[in-house]
Amino acid sequence: MKSPLAAALVLALLAASGAQAVEQKKKPQPAPAAKAQPAKAPAGKPAAAVAKGKPGAADAKAKPATDPKTAQAKPADPKAASPAAKPPAPAPALPDAAKAAAGAVAVGGAAAAVAVAAQPQAPLTRDEAIKRAEASLNSSPVMTADFVQIGGDGRRAEGKLYVHKVGRMRFEYAQPATMEVVSDGVQVAVRDRKLNTQDLYFINQTPLKFLLNEKVDLQKDVKLVDVVIDDAGASISIEDKATFGGTSKIKLIFDSKTFLLKQWQVSDPQGYETLVSLFNVDRSSAPDANLFKIDKGSLLDFR
Repeated sequence: MKSPLAAALVLALLAASGAQAVEQKKKPQPAPAAKAQPAKAPAGKPAAAVAKGKPGAADAKAKPATDPKTAQAKPADPKAASPAAKPPAPAPALPDAAKAAAGAVAVGGAAAAVAVAAQPQAPLTRDEAIKRAEASLNSSPVMTADFVQIGGDGRRAEGKLYVHKVGRMRFEYAQPATMEVVSDGVQVAVRDRKLNTQDLYFINQTPLKFLLNEKVDLQKDVKLVDVVIDDAGASISIEDKATFGGTSKIKLIFDSKTFLLKQWQVSDPQGYETLVSLFNVDRSSAPDANLFKIDKGSLLDFR
């Protein structure tokens, strides 16, 4: 007969087996205003007429413009009478308020561009999250990872996980734990190294069996219950009514950036929860095939 302890642990064990420093800118100073140049007297006219109104500039004895001799004088050469060509006046300096307005427009435009670039991407939809999860689970047939398991009683265990599709998987618990869970693609063996016992189950009785399929299809393989998407990632909750002992609830938790499976949580038919977290995941190296062999010579009970 199967050990009652093994029967009680199998769900939890099998559930675990699825796999500026800112520099201050100086305030811009307005450009110095161009110095006013004294106006030159036109040829043929006294300087006093140009500088009229300036103290000491006009000659008190200057002849009036109606002097008969001056009136009878011949007109000066037109070329000489025309004022000298003046250099083009410099562009008027912008007032401080205008400069500030122009700077605000430039800075505002850059800030708007940065704001547009910094806008977060639109959140994933339910269907997009499911597709990304399936793509991640199907990206490689092999996986090796370290794991930490927290059981329903709060006990912590850790070890090494090996997966090689289709159907092959091994949970190797580190000491002081004495358990091993091995699947060869058809059967799942729960071993106790200390007691030297082994119990076998059909793989289709175990939670997370769908993760060992050649191609995972979450919308066909299982019953989807809920999909939650937030900053921490995406969690996909499913139900499996074919597990040993009744219906199990399973939550798959994916990383927000890589969308790799990082955790799963299994609630067995009795309501006990097992949480498994994966670390140091290697999806390129194939595990040794001997890790998935089951010795059936010591088989005492098979269900």
